[in-house]
Amino acid sequence: MEHVHLAGEEEDLYSGYNDYNPTFDSEELENDVGFQQAVRTSHGRRPPMTAKFPGTAIGARPLASSFGARIPLPSSMGRPMTGAVQDGAARPMTAVRAAGYTSSLTRGSTFDPLGQSKGPAPSLEAKNEDTPEEKIKILEKKVNDLIEESCMAQSTGALQLALEKAKEAGRKERALVRQREQSGNADHINLDLTYSVLLNLANQYANNEMYPEALNSYQVIVKNKMFSNAGRLKVNMANIYVKQKNYPKAIKFYRMALDQISNAHKEMRIKIMQNIGVVFVRMGQYSDAITSFEHIMSESPNIKTGFNLILCYYAIGDRERMKKAFQKLISVPLGIDDDDKYIPSNDDTDSSMVIEAIKNDKLHQMERDLKVLAEKYIMTAAKLIAPAIETSFATGFDWCVDMVKNSQYVELANDLEINKAITYLRQKDFNQAVETLKTFEKKDSRVKSAAATNLSFLYFLEKDYDQADRYADLAMTADRYNPAALINKGNTVFVKQDYEKAAEFYKEALRNDSSCTEALYNLGLTYKKLNRLEEALDCFLKLHAILRNSAQVMYQLANLYELLEDPQQAIEWLIQVLSVTHTDPQALAKLGELYDGEGDKSQAFQYYYESFRYFPSNIDVIEWLGAYYIETQFCEKAIQYFERATLIQPTQVKWQLMVASCYRRSGNYQKALETYKDIHRKFPENVECLRFLVRLCTDMGLKEVQDYATKLKKAEKMKEIKEQRVKSGREGSARGRRENREGSAGSAAGVSTPVLTSPKKASIMVSQSESKQLSPLLDSGRDSGHSSNSTKGERLSAKMRSLPGSNEPYEASSPKEIDASYVDPLGPQMERPKTGAKRRVEDDDFADEELGDDLLPE
Repeated sequence: MEHVHLAGEEEDLYSGYNDYNPTFDSEELENDVGFQQAVRTSHGRRPPMTAKFPGTAIGARPLASSFGARIPLPSSMGRPMTGAVQDGAARPMTAVRAAGYTSSLTRGSTFDPLGQSKGPAPSLEAKNEDTPEEKIKILEKKVNDLIEESCMAQSTGALQLALEKAKEAGRKERALVRQREQSGNADHINLDLTYSVLLNLANQYANNEMYPEALNSYQVIVKNKMFSNAGRLKVNMANIYVKQKNYPKAIKFYRMALDQISNAHKEMRIKIMQNIGVVFVRMGQYSDAITSFEHIMSESPNIKTGFNLILCYYAIGDRERMKKAFQKLISVPLGIDDDDKYIPSNDDTDSSMVIEAIKNDKLHQMERDLKVLAEKYIMTAAKLIAPAIETSFATGFDWCVDMVKNSQYVELANDLEINKAITYLRQKDFNQAVETLKTFEKKDSRVKSAAATNLSFLYFLEKDYDQADRYADLAMTADRYNPAALINKGNTVFVKQDYEKAAEFYKEALRNDSSCTEALYNLGLTYKKLNRLEEALDCFLKLHAILRNSAQVMYQLANLYELLEDPQQAIEWLIQVLSVTHTDPQALAKLGELYDGEGDKSQAFQYYYESFRYFPSNIDVIEWLGAYYIETQFCEKAIQYFERATLIQPTQVKWQLMVASCYRRSGNYQKALETYKDIHRKFPENVECLRFLVRLCTDMGLKEVQDYATKLKKAEKMKEIKEQRVKSGREGSARGRRENREGSAGSAAGVSTPVLTSPKKASIMVSQSESKQLSPLLDSGRDSGHSSNSTKGERLSAKMRSLPGSNEPYEASSPKEIDASYVDPLGPQMERPKTGAKRRVEDDDFADEELGDDLLPE
């Protein structure tokens, strides 16, 4: 208690707190001349001055110059200095010694804080690579580099190179292990590196379809207890067994992997269960597959599993469970945001910029792809089960439409209705299909446009061009940017031969959808009709760049080069056509015709013969081959071709005359006589046959010669009478036309002159080639206006007339009788138009769905 000081009544308890050392006073620094001078100058010596508060400085600090002089400079504030001289003894400046300063400097010494005056630093000691540790590190780096190179090669598709790198990494890794054992570091083996090498090698074996080697590599990993989580690799082994179609073993390994994976990895367990269900489907064990798929749908439902479950119920024919599975399928959550999220707002500029940036990013693309996939599965499932869940497919479709309308896929209901119309088309019930599509006329514009496009297409196929034109206009009114509607409109104008207007519609369709191949194809056909061959060629070359393996496009290019009188280019394109369709008889015949025009008879014969082999009913090909054998003096071989022509056209006498002529030329007169007699029985008024009978009977000294001579005279007389009648009929027709014109002139002059005109029948010639079956691929490639086609029959006829013995009667026949000219079918082969911006109705929609198309292992 004696050290305790009690404050009196008059003492201030808080006195002394505001007292401080004047050295730390910063309020008067603006008036301190020495401090301000030091602040303004970065070099030079500060002038000596006394402290503002005398008595506080301990001593003056000597300033060392290059001459060794020490000038004491007190601090501007009187603060004691570290390097001050005390009692005449200089002490080192410890605070700045590390920076190169020293308290004792001799004359001539320089400022060298980095010690550069001592010369260069000694070189670093070289790393000794001969030590075992360094060798092991270098080898480990090489192994890692080889693994990385192997993976990079696989990503670029160089599978063989990736396998070689993986094998080399395995060799290096084994050398590394031996080196560690030799150096006594066997306990420090890098297990992660060994695992990586073996796993990469197994993967590369599997990628190169070397499945036994891959399974051996996986077994090495799985059996090694030192590798943790190696049991998961049994999934990879099971996948290999699936590729080998060893399904029981695949299921065994899938289940072994499932046992070794904990419940924490739920997603992986679900995928393995899905693979087990897929393998059961491939084995035909639908009940076991249903068990797996139902478990997945109860734990973690997804679109693919729901679709596979419907397929399994469809396979066993369970109607009620099909309905329940469909309801589960349309209720599976996709986990994606609505499209309204990506609509920018006019108020917030920042949010609009963010939305614009994420509108087409990869995440949004993935969401769109997932939604498209879900819609595809739902549409396919509805089309599959609709005929099976009810007594009629119409009732089944109505049930599916009602279910979809009450789900998150409301917009698919209209598409299902359109598919209902397509199903009617498959069943050849066109009236019901039309009625179903007509119900969409009062729906929204998108659906109305799709339905009207389909109706226009149907009426176009039925050649009801007025209705097709009406519904094409309706589709265009509902959606002017629908390329399919514009194509249908162009088609209806095309058949009316208004090619300029049709070209405009095709161009507009291309402006709306530059990838519309139908519009580009039809535009090329239109330019060809307008004889704008260069523009047509440009269209088909662009189309060939899009459709590389389209035989139709390549045939059009060959036809255009033929029209441009470039037969070599035409031959090249036809050869490309044959590389795609090896057995097309029309392409082979066309190629033979081009080689024949070039004078290469051997190549022409080869292609004509191949065409005959694939389609032995083409009269043009038969005639060319028969004429070729006659020209090369092989009449016996020509007989089989003319006999086939006789079977195809039994009412044409010229083929039978050619058969008899071949017998006669080959010296078989008896057979020739029998053939002529058979021809005479079938065609008793044929003059050429009677002439040959008279000649042969005379040469052979037969008694029937007089009878045939009498018949010949009668036939010739009848022929003359017919020719006179035809001639007089023509003169009468010409006279009647003149009188008609005179009567018209008289009527115009005010004279009422009755003109009697007899009705005339229109003379319509149908070529033989129009009635034969053509290759559906090449119909649109023919052009009836092509000069080479129109003169083909004339060339063949001239060839037959120029054969040896042209003074004989049968060979002096008129070109009209033996002409087999080929007149090409008119009009283009229009492509089937697509409907709707989302391509609602396509060729794929007409293909039957197959069970298990989507049943692929993960």
